[in-house]
Amino acid sequence: MKHKFFTAIISIAAICSCSERYSDYADPFVGAAKLGHCMPCASYPMGMVQSGPQSGNWSWDYTGGYQYADTLLYGFSQNRINGTGCPDMGDLLVFPFCGDWTKTEYSSFYRKETQKAEPGYYCVYLEDSKVFAEMTVTPHVSISRFSFDDPHEANLMIDFQSGITGDLNSFHKHVIYAEQNFDDPYSISGTARVSMWVDRVYNYSIQFNAPYNVKEKLPLRRPDEQAHRYVLQFDLPESGELIMKISISRNSIENARRNIEEELPGWNFSQTREKVSDEWESLLSRIKIKGSDLQKRIFYGAMYRLFIHPNNVNDAGEKPRYSTLSLWDTYRAAHPLYTIIAGDYVDDFINSMLAQYDEQGFLPIWSLWGLENYCMIGNHSVPVIVDAYLKGFSGFDKEKAYQAIRTSLTTPLPKSDWTLYDKYGYFPFDYTVNESVSRTLECCYDDWCAAKMAESLGKEEDYGFFMGRSAFYKNLFDSETCFMRAKDSKGNWRTPFDVFTPSHDSTCGGDYTEGNAWQYTWHVQHDVPGLISLFGGADRFTEKLDSLFTLEKELSNDGFSSDVSGLIGQYAHGNEPSHHVAYLYTIAGKPERTQELVHTICKTQYHDGPDGLCGNEDCGQMSAWYIFSVLGFYPVNPCGGEYILGAPQVPEAEIALPSGKVFRIIAENWSENAVYVDKVELNGKEIPIMSISHDDIMSGGELKFYMKTHKI
Repeated sequence: MKHKFFTAIISIAAICSCSERYSDYADPFVGAAKLGHCMPCASYPMGMVQSGPQSGNWSWDYTGGYQYADTLLYGFSQNRINGTGCPDMGDLLVFPFCGDWTKTEYSSFYRKETQKAEPGYYCVYLEDSKVFAEMTVTPHVSISRFSFDDPHEANLMIDFQSGITGDLNSFHKHVIYAEQNFDDPYSISGTARVSMWVDRVYNYSIQFNAPYNVKEKLPLRRPDEQAHRYVLQFDLPESGELIMKISISRNSIENARRNIEEELPGWNFSQTREKVSDEWESLLSRIKIKGSDLQKRIFYGAMYRLFIHPNNVNDAGEKPRYSTLSLWDTYRAAHPLYTIIAGDYVDDFINSMLAQYDEQGFLPIWSLWGLENYCMIGNHSVPVIVDAYLKGFSGFDKEKAYQAIRTSLTTPLPKSDWTLYDKYGYFPFDYTVNESVSRTLECCYDDWCAAKMAESLGKEEDYGFFMGRSAFYKNLFDSETCFMRAKDSKGNWRTPFDVFTPSHDSTCGGDYTEGNAWQYTWHVQHDVPGLISLFGGADRFTEKLDSLFTLEKELSNDGFSSDVSGLIGQYAHGNEPSHHVAYLYTIAGKPERTQELVHTICKTQYHDGPDGLCGNEDCGQMSAWYIFSVLGFYPVNPCGGEYILGAPQVPEAEIALPSGKVFRIIAENWSENAVYVDKVELNGKEIPIMSISHDDIMSGGELKFYMKTHKI
């Protein structure tokens, strides 16, 4: 066993004899402990399948199906969502083992030293099962190699009922319909309809390199289960290796088979591993940083997580259809970052949103499997589309895109009653019982984005309408307390007013979304000068900001507040509404405060261990904040192409642009203690320490920060 394991974990860098591979610094275990909810599965960049270990289920801790601290594995499933707070996926759980299984459950102990993951690859030795398991992927197909200690005792349990669910009862009930077809001694196919976060259908094809027989059909664990578990017994060659390919399709069993035919017709596991590693390298090397190995591990781990989602859920050979769109999170920094380093994906992202609009009548809010789950508030497809349009992306129908935006912001949906919004100029808490403040603020931002596109397209009436609504945030600013505060339909403030207790829609209610008044008062990304004016000027504004970052008070309530994490005072870096806030100091005329806070957040809220994230990864947003901040700028307003300057966290970085040009960031006199910026030059010309534009970056050139160790 040891010989097989240590042979298998030779890195791709050694295989390819390359000088430096940036993907070697990316560790899929970062964020796989505690709050990160990341999964160390074998993933293809923005691919459909994610094949890897499952160590738990049935609770918020296991929405990614794995926690690093666990010592038991229950098998390997074929798809996951990385770093979210809601459960789904985890289809087609398999568990390999030697001999007769006499334990009460299918699980195996494993040792951390026999577990490894790298972009596109995962492996582990199962101590109880006596099997070394490896997996890698193509865009639509997982391929696993199981090396059995005893090739004459090779078995595989397949659990067609399994899936990642929120509780044990849902686990037994989430399969609505299932069929399994044992097509021949080398293949199985089938269809299932499951309902968890969304109600979805998946089709699959499973193929083996060796013949099987159905040794046992296991009994249902509860009468309300719809799918069985089977134990398959294999006749293996002396090598003891069973290779299994699994493809999943939204459309049909035949399409699942075709995915295998087009992407992985052979059985060469090692070659497949090399190909996916090269694909990861091509993406991660689009930004090259200089710095310590620790800095590179954190940075390229963030780059890796950025490209796990969204996922192309269409089949091989079809026009891409991207889903797993966690837009409430990713509109803030992940999507603006894609416009810089992954512009080749952006048009397909937009067209995927428009395809979902065609099917459901409004743009995606939170899209999984191409379906809407209504999970969050606002409709943040809008800023993503408008940002792409304003930056010159043209591979989509701009008039159709605008009509989709207009329709989505005027058609009532479960969390956006526009009749109330337009009548009162906010969502009154006596009608909008939960999240009334946050819903108002998030919708104001979408309105501003819609107004900017309407203005560009010459739609003057719409421009006036949406720009007027974008100022509704002013109606909820309480000038006495200087907080965004809920009002009822008669214009009365919420009383009593608790500024500390976090709100959570589905458990404890409240006027905010996964946060409190301290965290949401700053949510005016489109009009920071207007917000500063409400406070009475920059001095009062920054005084209140100072309190945000220094006021210590434990957050607790009767509901659920785990999302409110990564606290620095009341600032919660573990949840996305806070992500732009440190950069507000620069806009308010105190860039040195932004510089020191960004340095502190990078140092304290990110590291290279399994618990290296202070909150849910949320499909790339936590990582996108870090990538931008390490480079020295951030999109406070993530629509339109202005990036507020902070300070680089590494001495040098290069962004490879689609045009073949390079945008270089240099931190002159950089050191760990040189936190502050003396001056900034763009292409040799000094500029104010405020912002740069998207065009500045995409034109190529050099942004130089002159660093210093003191404020003055």
